[in-house]
Amino acid sequence: MIVRWWITALQLTELFVSSLVHLVYGFYIFSTAVAGDLSQALSDCFYKNSNNLEANLKSDDSKENVTSVKDLPPIVLVHGIFGFGKGRLGGLSYFAGAEKKDDRVLVPDLGSLTSIYDRARELFYYLKGGHVDYGEEHSKACGHSQFGRIYEQGHYPEWDEDHPIHFVGHSAGAQVVRVLQQMLADKAFKGYENTSENWVLSITALSGAFNGTTRTYFDGMNPEDGKSLRPVSLLQLCRIGVLIYDWFDIPWLKNYYNFGFDHFNISWRKMGIWGLIDCLLGNAGPFASGDWILPDLTLQGSIKLNSHLHTFPNTYYFSYATKRTSKIMGITVPSGILGIHPLLFIRILQMSLWRHPPDVPPPYKGYRDEDWWDNDGALNTISMTHPRFPVEHPSHLVVKDSDCQPFIPGIWYYNIVEGDHILFIVNRERAGVQFDLIYDSIFERCRKHAFRKNPTMPNHII
Repeated sequence: MIVRWWITALQLTELFVSSLVHLVYGFYIFSTAVAGDLSQALSDCFYKNSNNLEANLKSDDSKENVTSVKDLPPIVLVHGIFGFGKGRLGGLSYFAGAEKKDDRVLVPDLGSLTSIYDRARELFYYLKGGHVDYGEEHSKACGHSQFGRIYEQGHYPEWDEDHPIHFVGHSAGAQVVRVLQQMLADKAFKGYENTSENWVLSITALSGAFNGTTRTYFDGMNPEDGKSLRPVSLLQLCRIGVLIYDWFDIPWLKNYYNFGFDHFNISWRKMGIWGLIDCLLGNAGPFASGDWILPDLTLQGSIKLNSHLHTFPNTYYFSYATKRTSKIMGITVPSGILGIHPLLFIRILQMSLWRHPPDVPPPYKGYRDEDWWDNDGALNTISMTHPRFPVEHPSHLVVKDSDCQPFIPGIWYYNIVEGDHILFIVNRERAGVQFDLIYDSIFERCRKHAFRKNPTMPNHII
């Protein structure tokens, strides 16, 4: 009895600490964005005239580059869970300004907690334009509106097999791109019967969530089914907070940051107080239907998703897998402790000690706990290299640059990098020179190695 009380006390303490750390970090991000906006507004006010003069001086030079830059296929950066695109959180950049490294980069804003399926649909219409269509069958099954945001003008309306795109996905964003490519191959978009997998020129994953993560179980997903939530957990607190945030539906606040559940109509204007209570009790909304991102990130959910996804022979694939653990006398422990973000330290330790519940069937044949111990605080390293379960896709470990020369399509080249899950996003100062090395190599590979046809390159591209 005493032991049980001690275990309960430890679990509640861990929940309190984790909740506090995540809440503080959330406020830090929000306040940083607000401070940045205020600073930018003051700067624009004082230096408006000088900026206009400088823009006029540069106008002739910029005109010379317009044609050549437009000839390039765009590089689309896709954010992960709790992420945001250009236009959200003011001037804050999810990719820490990496989008400025190339002249042809798009940073879409997708639902930060919506399911991988819904985000893939949103990404398609962001690029092509039009009314986001989640599909009639899917929408009815999940209890939300069939149509979402309207893009009057697509960000790359000419997108097709002759004008393919490079995608770079961080975390769950990588899996979103894979689902989108499969949808293109399956011609899953009504009114677009000519889509194909060849609309995607390359996919680069940065800490990509290909095979799920054991962290979902520490955060509150039930390992028994990979769908339901434990009654007392970090994700339960998150669920309640998100529902209340969306229900209040404060326009300026949701314009600043949006979880992406607008198509569920969680607003006091549409469902009233009783609708909110119904959602909080788990009878309605995204958390009741399972149409949100966490079930997709469990081992069971990822295996189910992967069973329908292919690696295509004409697309180039590269993956950077991150790791913040090492082995000491055969024991997996956190490495470089001072370099680990406080948000991730507890989870790195927990994930390195993961044990699959003995009374729950293993997620796949040949499962071993030790394969999942190396991690970056959010994802297990084994999950990030390439799609492995239920069927392993062709892959090749890259230790030095010559290991991917020639760069052959249809194979997942992967490199293991020392770093935690958020080292290469939001705050570029944390990664230092490694930030530039990673993103420079990504953009260089997109521009130099991943063309099906020989393009006319801009003068500034080497």
